[in-house]
Parts: sequence; C-alpha cells; structure tokens
Amino acid sequence: QVAESGGGLVQPGGSLTLSCTASGFTADDYAIGWLRQAPGKEREGVSCISPSSAGRYYADSMKGRLSISRDNAKNTVYLQMNTLRPEDTGVYFCAAGWGCSSYDVVGEKYWGKGTTVTVSA
Repeated sequence: QVAESGGGLVQPGGSLTLSCTASGFTADDYAIGWLRQAPGKEREGVSCISPSSAGRYYADSMKGRLSISRDNAKNTVYLQMNTLRPEDTGVYFCAAGWGCSSYDVVGEKYWGKGTTVTVSA
C-alpha cells in the first residue's frame, strides 16, 4: 500500500512538500505518480517519476513549480510544490504503477487515500 501525507492549508505563493510512503513493496521498483482532484473536477495527473528515477515528468499546469524525488532509504517519494495558487487546491493522491506516460502513472497497482491541500489567504 501507499500513504500520502503533508497536505494542509497554505497561503498563495507558499510551498508544501507531500510524501508518498510505500509499505509491503519497494517503491523504487515502481513508477510513482501524483494526481489531484480539485473540487467538482475529475482527477488529473500532475507528476510522475519512473522506476529508479529514470525520468521525471510534470504537467504543464504546474511545470516549473514542482519537483518530484525519491528517498529509497525511506521508501518514499516526495512532491515539492512551490508558488502555490488557489487553483492548486484539491485532494492529492499518489499511485504506484509499472510506468509513466509522461506525467501520468500507468498500470496502477497501489493507490493511497489522498491528502488535502488548500491554498487560500
């Protein structure tokens, strides 16, 4: 399974780092994708990191404001988000799959329950 953490309330222009911690499998063997679901909208991919960090991909809507990385010792993938905007508000999910199709994870095997990010003054 995977579990997200790190969400919260942040002011516009602020930063947050989300964590996706895997248990029961080695995260580095899988692609890990981050997706978000804004209120009233469909879930969409925002970033994906390939197995062994071979590739890192970001959605155009957040490119330049995101950084995805792994800490294999902690079996965790991080998503650092900078210069947050109110439209970045939503529930952020991570999923483990067999690969990345650009910023979308594919072949998802494990899903987390999400962590809520609220960007508001």
